Amino acid sequence: MNATQIIVLATPVFFALMALEYAWGRHTGRNTYRLHDTLSSLALGVLSQLSAVFMVGLTLGLYTLAWRHAALWRVNDFWLSLPGWGLALLFYDFCYYWLHRMGHEVALLWAAHVVHHQSQHYNLSTALRQTSSGPLLAWLFYLPMALAGVPPQQFAVVALIDLLYQFWIHTEHVPRLGWFDRVFASPSNHRVHHAVNDAYLDRNYGGILILWDRLFGTFREETEPCVYGTRSPLNSCNPLWANAEVYAGLLRSGAHTPRWGDRLRLWFKPPGWQPPGLGAVKPAFDPAAVPHFDPSLSGPQALFCGAQFLALLGASASFLWLAEGHALAQLLPWAAALVLGWWCLGAALQGRLTWLEVGMLEAAALATLTGAEGLQGWHHLFKPLAMALAWVWVLRRAPPGQPEGRLLLALGACLVGDVMLMLPGLFLPGLAAFLIGHLAYLARWRQDASWLASRPALLGCASAGVLMLAVLWPHLDPVLRVAVPAYVGVIVLMAAQALGRATVQRTPAAWGVAAGSLCFMVSDSLLALNRFVSPLPQATLWVLGSYYLAQWLLVKNAAPATDRAG
Repeated sequence: MNATQIIVLATPVFFALMALEYAWGRHTGRNTYRLHDTLSSLALGVLSQLSAVFMVGLTLGLYTLAWRHAALWRVNDFWLSLPGWGLALLFYDFCYYWLHRMGHEVALLWAAHVVHHQSQHYNLSTALRQTSSGPLLAWLFYLPMALAGVPPQQFAVVALIDLLYQFWIHTEHVPRLGWFDRVFASPSNHRVHHAVNDAYLDRNYGGILILWDRLFGTFREETEPCVYGTRSPLNSCNPLWANAEVYAGLLRSGAHTPRWGDRLRLWFKPPGWQPPGLGAVKPAFDPAAVPHFDPSLSGPQALFCGAQFLALLGASASFLWLAEGHALAQLLPWAAALVLGWWCLGAALQGRLTWLEVGMLEAAALATLTGAEGLQGWHHLFKPLAMALAWVWVLRRAPPGQPEGRLLLALGACLVGDVMLMLPGLFLPGLAAFLIGHLAYLARWRQDASWLASRPALLGCASAGVLMLAVLWPHLDPVLRVAVPAYVGVIVLMAAQALGRATVQRTPAAWGVAAGSLCFMVSDSLLALNRFVSPLPQATLWVLGSYYLAQWLLVKNAAPATDRAG
């Protein structure tokens, strides 16, 4: 059983302890949980485990490589004895202290570690809020253990012990513990570590032992109430942005930094460092002035997000349990679908996506995966469901008495085309249904823009269409030599009209429509090449993936949502 499977087995224990903490907080009038924050923390924890599936070769693999070829001592009998296990755990905790400390003192490492500190609340769910990019560099700090000859399996076990120990110290409900606080990392000590108060900043890094902090001068006792989070609040439930925000900030700062040497230093100086003379002086930090990010959720929204979380948790646990032994290329599409689901949950928690939008995206992902895996029964369910949800979404968001008729016709025709293409012998009727869909999209883009406003766009799309016909022509029978050029001509006009519309309107929504139209061209091209010229590797994955991306961009950007949405 690998470490990921052990984490999966431990998950019910984590949830039971969180439930007890929540119940105790409600009982004492000190509830430390908020739905959006808790689900965001847990989502980030799951994403960190999903990413670990693809990074185990980097972390444990590089450790093993160093152990095999560079270990200075080969004394396995000692390391696997009881004193050896104790020393290995102590050794790991020492290395972890320095990794953790550098994670606060070096901007590049802080960009990964910041995820664990973004929550403005402090409870057991915060312990599970972990980075997905941390393993990229963390392995460097454990190379001394490999050089000392600690076997890789033993390294993996003590790493898991050190990680699991730290779960219980993320709580506000355990008071100071006297002598224990002087030796071990404890709730009191770790509350200080998560606080942004001036007196507490960058203190108490120990994982199991707080003695490291006492020894190296980074210890601070808890003496005043803690204010949690980061000094630049995340203010988002998006798990992808949570992992990327500091990296993006460093890139932005580098773009505005004139000297190349300073651009490099940005990544290795402490977080927030700016070259001399660049950037305004920040005002003194006032913990009392930090606003709390707390998006409001209605009862139905909360229930939907809760149901989404449970479904995603079950799917992610199954993926993590079964991942070992499968090729990474086979696992990647399923992991991507799970990441999409967790992103959707974050957007729903902030009210940025309605339940219909989430349903469309998740049904589209499942239609793509089940089609690629040959799970026909499920594929026949999810493929029409995705477009049916898109149709209802457009219908419900339209202002009263102003239905999006052209858009509804386009989606309805695509839905009929989807069903026909799943059935044997209905390829040409399906092609005709999609032809109607493209004509309806074309009419929609003509509704609020002049006809083919951009000649370069028309020339580019037409050139792509002619090239595609040249490739397909030798492989088409007489009937298709009529149907396919007509189809290609319509989709060329649709894409050219969308691009021309975007050059006139110059809005993000118009460019989104243009991007969706181009994705439609890509999807249809891949479908035609796979069907008529030569089978493409993972064709279903690429055809349906680009098709649903196209539909999402078109529907999302075709018209603004109203208060009736979802």
